[in-house]
Amino acid sequence: MAQEFIVEADGGSRGNPGPAGYGAVVIDAVTGETLAETAEYVGVATNNVAEYKGLVAGLKAARDLDPDARVRVRMDSKLVVEQMSGRWKIKHPDMKPLAAEAAAVLPGAQVSYQWIPREKNKHADRLANEAMDAGKRGEQWSPAASTADLRAASRAAAEPAGPPGDATAGAAKARAALAGATGKASGGAKAGTDAVAADVRAARSVAAGESDGSGEPSGTGTATPPVGWGTAADLGAPATFVLLRHGETPLTPEKRFSGSGGSDPSLSDAGREQAVRVAAALAARGTVQAVVSSPLLRCQETARTVAARLGLDVQLEPGLRETDFGAWEGLTFAEARERYPDELTSWLASPNVAPPGGESFAEVTSRVSAARDKLQAAYAGRTVLLVTHVTPIKTLVRLALGAPPESLFRMELSAASLSAVAYYADGNASVRLLNDTGHLR
Repeated sequence: MAQEFIVEADGGSRGNPGPAGYGAVVIDAVTGETLAETAEYVGVATNNVAEYKGLVAGLKAARDLDPDARVRVRMDSKLVVEQMSGRWKIKHPDMKPLAAEAAAVLPGAQVSYQWIPREKNKHADRLANEAMDAGKRGEQWSPAASTADLRAASRAAAEPAGPPGDATAGAAKARAALAGATGKASGGAKAGTDAVAADVRAARSVAAGESDGSGEPSGTGTATPPVGWGTAADLGAPATFVLLRHGETPLTPEKRFSGSGGSDPSLSDAGREQAVRVAAALAARGTVQAVVSSPLLRCQETARTVAARLGLDVQLEPGLRETDFGAWEGLTFAEARERYPDELTSWLASPNVAPPGGESFAEVTSRVSAARDKLQAAYAGRTVLLVTHVTPIKTLVRLALGAPPESLFRMELSAASLSAVAYYADGNASVRLLNDTGHLR
């Protein structure tokens, strides 16, 4: 019977593009045992290039162990998983040869792909960061111990030591085993450094009740985790939405209603320049891992400019479109008040009232909330740029703050301005209002 492996892979870039590296680990799907680790500093590249290189390396490591094995790839890159599964097209020229190389490592029938949250991919993420750290020192990554030594250390850490539940004794034994394995591989001062790191990992593993190499709790001797304010401070990486209002259109300086039911204007020359500036600022920041846009033209143009600079694709989300202002589309506020005085007064008084033939803020909140929930699940633990409009951004900020609907009228967003909302595992959120691309530098 063919073996079954799990390959977890990741890649990162400090600058996107910037100094990049990947990491991958091969795990026995039955025992959870770590069979192989690989990592490499790859020079200057984007996040996506590094992720694909990690995938290729992980598949090759699995093939070297058993070319007939079934392989389940788990990655926190939605882009790579969806493209390699054949559900998304591969458009970027740098991705196509890497995807082809990955597909050629093993027969397609032997390989399946699964997206996992970033916090479930910590092993590969650590290896990728170790590779980038080594590259910064002018070195290449090398394993701290052989696979055989790692297996022996893992078995030693799992053996009973002292009275049942004596985590301190278990951690001591794990430290001794792991430090011994590290010392054989490295020696000298490096062995001392690696042993300290092993101490920390072993202590955490034993204290958490982990008894195998899978990274998942064994289920024995663990207490029910606390909730609410008793929860540990480390909730994992949040899903972070960087909220970018599109650049100026010809209607923006005139402060005219411009929603999803009007002329769908494109960017003006000033708006295109704003998009270029914000793209440069976000590239310098190097944290955006995906780009999602409202389907309206002004947002698509802004998003494509930023995505091209970051080496990313643009995904469209209809729930991020602007309010349909109905009969008020193209009018200034003064013109709407003159022509529709009673309707405007009612609209200002209640989020449930819509402009004539348009959409109420309550309806906008419903669809924006649905889009938020979908994107939060899809990009858990990642940073995604949402290119959208005034009302959706205000709505996301308002909901994160728990502010009342009338607060929508008390916020102002400049064209091409940035804000951010981070969504944590406990259901809480934090808001950062930038409103100026200069703050990203």
